[in-house]
Amino acid sequence: MTAEIRAEMVAQVHSVFVEAGAAVTAGDTVILLESMKMEIPVIVEIDGVVLEISVVPGDVVYEGDLLVTLASS
Repeated sequence: MTAEIRAEMVAQVHSVFVEAGAAVTAGDTVILLESMKMEIPVIVEIDGVVLEISVVPGDVVYEGDLLVTLASS
């Protein structure tokens, strides 16, 4: 089963902490977004493996944009 992590607001991608193939655990921060001078961590809610990262630092994302696709374990 796959899971998609999507942006919850308009923001700029500040940092990406994982790459495709990385194992993640619920609670891990995978991306750091910046909006209105605030840093917003994107945290995974399930254990899994990163299949694809759809953004790079500097990208501007909008509410609903795909950030990361996971294969849940």
